Amino acid sequence: MNYIGSKATLLPFIQGTIQNFVQDKIEDFTDLFAGAGCVGFHFKKSGVRVIANDLQYYSYSLCKHLIGNNIKPNFSNISSEIPRKSTLFTDTHNDLVSYLEQLEGLKGFIFRNYAPSGSENERMYFSDENAMQCDAIRMKIEQWRISGSIDEGEYYWLLASLIESIDRYANTASVYGAYLKSLKKSAKQKMRLSLLPVVGNSHKNIIFNEDANSLIKNIEGQILYLDPPYNHRQYATNYHLLETIARYDNPIIYGKTGLRRYEDQKSGYCQKALAKDCLEDLIMNAHYDYIFLSYNNEGLIPIEFIQSTMKRRGKYQMFEIDYARYKADNNREYKDTRTTEYLHCVKVR
Repeated sequence: MNYIGSKATLLPFIQGTIQNFVQDKIEDFTDLFAGAGCVGFHFKKSGVRVIANDLQYYSYSLCKHLIGNNIKPNFSNISSEIPRKSTLFTDTHNDLVSYLEQLEGLKGFIFRNYAPSGSENERMYFSDENAMQCDAIRMKIEQWRISGSIDEGEYYWLLASLIESIDRYANTASVYGAYLKSLKKSAKQKMRLSLLPVVGNSHKNIIFNEDANSLIKNIEGQILYLDPPYNHRQYATNYHLLETIARYDNPIIYGKTGLRRYEDQKSGYCQKALAKDCLEDLIMNAHYDYIFLSYNNEGLIPIEFIQSTMKRRGKYQMFEIDYARYKADNNREYKDTRTTEYLHCVKVR
């Protein structure tokens, strides 16, 4: 997923810096602002016990699978409903994907509100066909969950895979703050459902869907990794449609883009008047041996404030790397094509 603030390209830098700073075996890793889950998933693959959290439910759904699932579910309770093309166990998942892809499209909430033919505002987030297919698959997943035909691991594998898959066919420049005026090439293509990978480790990894500053008071561990929002862009507005697909709660929506209400998901880290207080509160309430904070040179919080706050907790160092900046769309003018990512590190006294 093309995600604001994604650290996918910075994983070697992050892991290498953390390992060199700790200079000991990493036993557990907490990612308090998990986003699309790539950092926690990376550490999970290295055998570390992971705790992941995010306030957005679509993020929670992704992490419930990527970080929470350790084995491939077999969907045994719905096997009689899925036409079998092969007797091989390894093909069960392919048969499931084929079944879901071939469901008759439904004119559900996504079609009615976010496709050209279904919306009074003619919102063009998805093609008619893909919106109807998304509705059909999402309704079937929920039907299986409510009936008890699939367990929690199976539910979040399917839900996370649908979120990742439909995102590739969205008619946007990148985020969901706006849609394009005409369907782009990828949005015209029929959606293909792809199951996300399953990577296990030997730990019971834990996923939360809570406010980070509240959760921090109730957890503890060895490594705390913080990657809060840098600027004024609220994730709740930029990914509102993925949130609606994940929750599928038929929310009251408003405005040209069909926003859902997000008052309870507003982040103080995206508000200049609150960001410093939020960070200070988080750092000072962390019960961890090591704290690591990713933050770039364009963030709302001054680097001097970050440094002074981190130093209050223990031995501090800062590392940096230059990389290509994230562009939310192609119409906005950017001062620079590069940005600097800082990794603030502290060994807590």
